[in-house]
Amino acid sequence: MDRPPLRTIAVVGLGTMGTGIADILARAGREVIGIDTNEAAARRAVAALESSTARSVQRERMTQSERQDVLARFRTFTGLDAAAEADLVIEVVPEEYDTKCQVFAELDTVVKPDTILATGTNALSVTRLAADSDRPERVLGLHFFNPAPAMKLVEIVSSVLTSPQAVAAVTEFARELGKDPIAVGDRPGFVADGLLFGYLNQAAAMYESRYATREDIDSAMKLGCGLPMGPLALLDLIGIDTARTVLEAMYEQSRERLHAPAPILRQLSEAGLTGRKSGRGFYTYAAPGSSEVVPDALTRDPAASRAPGRPVTAVGVVGSGTMAGGIAEVFAKAGYPTVLAARSEQKAATAKERVERSLGRSVDKGRMTAEERDATLARISPAGSLDALAEVDLVVEAVAEDLDIKRQLFRRLDAVCKQGAVLATTTSSLPVVACARATSRPQDVIGMHFFNPAPAMKLVEVVSTVLTDRETHATVREVCTKVRKHPVDCGDRAGFIVNALLFPYLNNAVKMVQEHYASLDDIDAAMKLGGGYPMGPFELLDVVGLDVSLAIERVLHEEFRDPGLAPAPLLEHLVAAGCLGRKTGRGFREYARR
Repeated sequence: MDRPPLRTIAVVGLGTMGTGIADILARAGREVIGIDTNEAAARRAVAALESSTARSVQRERMTQSERQDVLARFRTFTGLDAAAEADLVIEVVPEEYDTKCQVFAELDTVVKPDTILATGTNALSVTRLAADSDRPERVLGLHFFNPAPAMKLVEIVSSVLTSPQAVAAVTEFARELGKDPIAVGDRPGFVADGLLFGYLNQAAAMYESRYATREDIDSAMKLGCGLPMGPLALLDLIGIDTARTVLEAMYEQSRERLHAPAPILRQLSEAGLTGRKSGRGFYTYAAPGSSEVVPDALTRDPAASRAPGRPVTAVGVVGSGTMAGGIAEVFAKAGYPTVLAARSEQKAATAKERVERSLGRSVDKGRMTAEERDATLARISPAGSLDALAEVDLVVEAVAEDLDIKRQLFRRLDAVCKQGAVLATTTSSLPVVACARATSRPQDVIGMHFFNPAPAMKLVEVVSTVLTDRETHATVREVCTKVRKHPVDCGDRAGFIVNALLFPYLNNAVKMVQEHYASLDDIDAAMKLGGGYPMGPFELLDVVGLDVSLAIERVLHEEFRDPGLAPAPLLEHLVAAGCLGRKTGRGFREYARR
């Protein structure tokens, strides 16, 4: 027998999430019973719905009559007795097991026998809440993402006690709301938060260690990965206390260091500096609840003097691959005479031809004129010998990611390049200091990590070693600004900022599939729809290359000696089988051969 549709919905807890869910439900034609013991919270929820629907009328997304109907469908109460006629109850009270258990126990005495009870938790055990209920088969998780009206993802969490009929009913209900539901099992964080919070925790620990500034960490992840927010700003939005609770629940189950809350999260939480809602967290805000970041004692003064850099009038790029050509294009576009040096004149000429094709595409798309293309190309001088770099002021190498090859190259650059020239490596995983020690002038060696494709990606990680002098560092930052890139400063350790935060997240996604917790498609959908990622982790792994990804993960594991960073066996097996991603036609997915 088919279950009747879920028409009357009670929402218990009218904070930010509960208010957002009520908004969705009322707009979707459901009768909404809002319940909160705090009358002020209930009034704020009504006011929020009035405000959001008024904006919809103003933007001509609904009529005034439709707005009145929506408002009429939302009623608020202070007692759980009001849920007596609900077909579905969604609780979104604070993330405390005792509080949620008390709510469920009282609901057991109030609701109809077939009412479904859904918890909005993203950290606590759905199974434990179900087991303590009188009818565990009707208890499940219904995890919306913030802001609920905008975010499409909903995770439907079933325990071993949940009936398939309840799951089916709530899944169909979520689709009727215009959401994209995915089915997941009961473990802390589920899919999206299970991957997201480990990454956020690492970012907090990175900041706490003073490896990079909060602004540079956030800029690196936005510009290097295309994320809508940096991790520290996102922690402030979520609530640092909430993040700590989620991580503690995850660590209790996994015992992985990645999930052990960074001490700074405890310190900020206990000081009441919980993020936007308190007006201060990693950043300082104009007022509690405001999104406007204001300067504080940690804000870098843009007017503060930096050490002046050396003049750079000519640049050299070493390599003949995609990255070398892209970097040469960046410098030439910015007006720098650029020597593109490769192992032979033919390889150098081929690399320049690749730049010419790239510039041609820019002309076709109206991004530059034919005259600008020709002028840019005229600035690039292909060379089959490193001797052509004798008079340049800055050399950027983009050769194979092999330490012996890079050391040999830096020895040769040391012999060829004039004194005072800055020697930069684009390595993404090797120690910059090892390149520096291959020269007689380690103070002039620095990391200048561009991201692929170099002409499009705005980020450059500027990696100083303990031997790099301030003038070298200042020179590279000034050049980054002149070529319209955003430099972020970091130290010489594996992964720098972006890869050190990105690849453990990708590795954990592989572990989820390996453990049969969720499918590739569900994980990719969860991170795009729930986390705002431009690509899901498996899409990204196949684009980057599974062999490249495995090499970076091995370097991170070797550097930090954290067992949780050990590459997932599934990734190793795919690489051993030659399934390297799009470039071989098969990785985590199969691709049409070109």
